[in-house]
Amino acid sequence: MSIDQETPESQVQVESEVENEEHPHTEVGEHEYTIEELKQELEETQQKAHESWDKAVRTQAEMENLKRRTQKDLEDAHKFALTSFSKELLPVFDSVVLGLQAATGDSDEVKKFREGCDLTIKQFEALFAKFNILAIDPKGEPFNAEQHQAMMMQEVEGVEANTVVNVFQKGYVLNGRLLRPAMVVVAKAAEKPSEK
Repeated sequence: MSIDQETPESQVQVESEVENEEHPHTEVGEHEYTIEELKQELEETQQKAHESWDKAVRTQAEMENLKRRTQKDLEDAHKFALTSFSKELLPVFDSVVLGLQAATGDSDEVKKFREGCDLTIKQFEALFAKFNILAIDPKGEPFNAEQHQAMMMQEVEGVEANTVVNVFQKGYVLNGRLLRPAMVVVAKAAEKPSEK
């Protein structure tokens, strides 16, 4: 090695002392906190921690509510996806039933037609049962405005007022939700003769 490259230890020490003199080390004096200042800072920190905890709890609750609502909406979408289709299918079923009722006579053609209609009706009923579409046939039951639509009221002897005495058209529910109300005739109370 050359002499220029080697630096004796004494020279390194002298250089570092010179650097320290040029850039003297200045310490930043730390503020000494009083007990009152520490107490106040602790209270502020606890308040912020409490607010943060409260926000976290509220956010968690909102997320749980959102999760439940989304789950319910999803279940309802699966449960009631057939609503529109079912409503469109009911008049077709009614037409088959009415066709069967209108087919009278004893000829072989009429018997075959009635047999075919019976089989079709049974297939419809099996399909309805499979997808939880239930018929509302309230004859003899009390009138229920949520599931029945009164077409007319009629005096009927021996029948209590507000009782369904005839069903023009059955109603249907899908998984407990009304698809179509039953069209019914409701008994009314007998009119009392006016006293003169």
